[in-house]
Amino acid sequence: MPVVDISASAEAFNADPYSFYARLREAGPVHEVIVSTDEFEPSWLVVGHEEARKALNHPALSKDWRGSGKFPDALVTAANANMLEADPPHHTRLRRLVAREFTARRMEGMRGRVQQITDELLDAMAARPERTGDLIATLAFPLPMTVICELLGVPDLDRDRFRYWSNEVVAPAPGTPNNNAHQQLGNYLGELIDAKAKEPGEDLLSALIRTRDEDGDSLSSDEVIGMAFLLLVAGHETTVNLISNGVRALLAHPAELAALRGDFDGLLDGAVEEMLRYDGPVQHSTYRYAREALDLGGTTIPAGATVLVSLAGADRDPERFPEPDTFDIRRAPQGHLAFGHGLHFCIGAPLARMEGRIAIRSLLERFPDLAEDPSGGAPRWLSGSLMRGVSRLPLRW
Repeated sequence: MPVVDISASAEAFNADPYSFYARLREAGPVHEVIVSTDEFEPSWLVVGHEEARKALNHPALSKDWRGSGKFPDALVTAANANMLEADPPHHTRLRRLVAREFTARRMEGMRGRVQQITDELLDAMAARPERTGDLIATLAFPLPMTVICELLGVPDLDRDRFRYWSNEVVAPAPGTPNNNAHQQLGNYLGELIDAKAKEPGEDLLSALIRTRDEDGDSLSSDEVIGMAFLLLVAGHETTVNLISNGVRALLAHPAELAALRGDFDGLLDGAVEEMLRYDGPVQHSTYRYAREALDLGGTTIPAGATVLVSLAGADRDPERFPEPDTFDIRRAPQGHLAFGHGLHFCIGAPLARMEGRIAIRSLLERFPDLAEDPSGGAPRWLSGSLMRGVSRLPLRW
């Protein structure tokens, strides 16, 4: 099968990747592709739902790029000492230690504060005399950024820098290396963690520094930095796109929006799950590396290959979801892959869901005439293949 060069149609692909995935799926669930002009070699892209689930938890696919042999000159920083870039048994150890503190109880305890932050942001939106603005700047970014910074214990004054660093990590401009952002963010977190070790608080970072398991094992300094890096970047970037993509989907489907407004209690949870499936915040997983040859969907992926799992493509697979291109907030929500699957399933999924539900319900209740701003111009899609979303969402209310 020939290599498919998606990068040759980057603008059209960013605007509507789902048509590309549908054409690929018709020919098979796994394809060799060029996704970006920055790629050093083609990757194997998994677009079938069943094959994606298998790949996300396949023991032959490694997440540790340092052992792949593909990046001999890459700079390794403390930020890389996180569980997303680790395999078992190292991953198992890191996840166990982090999970001791990143608990459902801690997340649920933030519900009142999430609602308070949301209400304050909506108050500021309501006070704007022009009654128009960018939803990313007014709500979708500041809400999860404030929440994750307060959860970790990051000082207020540093949040603008975090936004820059995080954007450079997950959606760098084409041809722009993100090593500097990794290193700068890692250096800052190292200084912050040193300060917290001397004067601990009640925040999650302080808890990660002092956590111990039954055997006395604890996170090293670099591992705390790596975990903070992962939780900070993943903990707000994905929720920004969950909120903005969800609002875009609702505004594009007035009947679904009206149904949700008429029954928040009965439909909100399912609506958020459908937003995650229909146009989720993460388009592709981060790279996996084949330790050995493996079969996926009848395709042999050779040892040493790089593999991308298309969460967005898998969640529009008609073999799993009838009428997958229909946005249906009453759809049975089970089975989407927006938060991944298997041992790397997103540890922050409960927090993201809570923020998404609170933000979207509060926004719709506060502004019953919410609509797109026709003077706002065409969407600006995030660059790169990792995240799915827009950098601006002009609305009126």
